[in-house]
Amino acid sequence: MIIMEKMAAIMAGSLLVGVGINFFLIPYHLLDGGMIGIGLIIHYFLGLPTGLGVILSSIPLYIYAWYYEKKLFLNSLHGLLFSSLCIDIFSEAVIEWNIPIFISAIIGGGLIGLGVGLMLRYGTSTGGTDMLAQIISSKSGLNAGVLIFFIDGCVLLVGLSVVDWAIFFYSFLTITAVAMLTSVTVMRTAT
Repeated sequence: MIIMEKMAAIMAGSLLVGVGINFFLIPYHLLDGGMIGIGLIIHYFLGLPTGLGVILSSIPLYIYAWYYEKKLFLNSLHGLLFSSLCIDIFSEAVIEWNIPIFISAIIGGGLIGLGVGLMLRYGTSTGGTDMLAQIISSKSGLNAGVLIFFIDGCVLLVGLSVVDWAIFFYSFLTITAVAMLTSVTVMRTAT
């Protein structure tokens, strides 16, 4: 039963992440933080699929986890692969709605945060910095959503070299929504 719940969380979380990225962030060239943000930067400027960029940028953390956090490695590998697949599958969808960029940033970030938080609730993640935040959280007791927000902010600052200030600020709204929804979703299990 627990394995079925975890698989359902991985599938639902991955679908939410894929929809949030492709329907709300990519149309405006918004960034997220973490490995998804790096995957988006790779997508925008090299043309590689975003999910593939997420996988490639996650490899160093997965090497670390293989040696030092084997259980986390095994629990997160499915989330990384399935969420990256959903990101790339949904990239083919064409949504033609015209919503303001700030609303798109908030909705996209909210969906991503909900998806990431759902996976973290069941001990899995999309990999990358979610996994790093999970490692730090387990050792320090700090909230994973707060850690993700900090890491995402660092990636966003790096992304400032490739996006303009307006996109940077809207992307900051995105990572704020991601952090808030991740935190709320993860805290729900503590009660």
